[in-house]
Amino acid sequence: MTTIVHSGTERGSLAGIPFISNELIRYFIASIAALLVDVGTLYLLTQFAGLHYLISAGTGFLLGLATVYVLSIRWVFSKRRVKKSSHEVIIFSLIGLGGLGINEFGMYLLTDKLLFHFMVSKLVVTGLVFSWNFGIRKLLLFR
Repeated sequence: MTTIVHSGTERGSLAGIPFISNELIRYFIASIAALLVDVGTLYLLTQFAGLHYLISAGTGFLLGLATVYVLSIRWVFSKRRVKKSSHEVIIFSLIGLGGLGINEFGMYLLTDKLLFHFMVSKLVVTGLVFSWNFGIRKLLLFR
């Protein structure tokens, strides 16, 4: 039986594992939850509501952004650089808009130019957006 030992120095830190790894794992889990919201919205709005895939993708991305923000401030990151929550949400959202740009551009290129199915395109761009969002948010907001 494996026992997880918690260090008293960092919230949620596992013994023997660097703290950033714990944050990365938690951010990955939070991102999965946000991705489910994002992809679910994309699929439902495109397939059943008949919206253009880029409109559905943008809507889903923004709902996923709200999901990952709440999880990030409540569960993922223990140290916050920005003291005013109103400033933090603005910066978080601006970083998210950068991710939205990567998402929309990648979806357009892969779907309209390379003729991938829109859901395949979404899966491909997800890794790029994840890397952008985690890296920039960690650097600017949660350090």
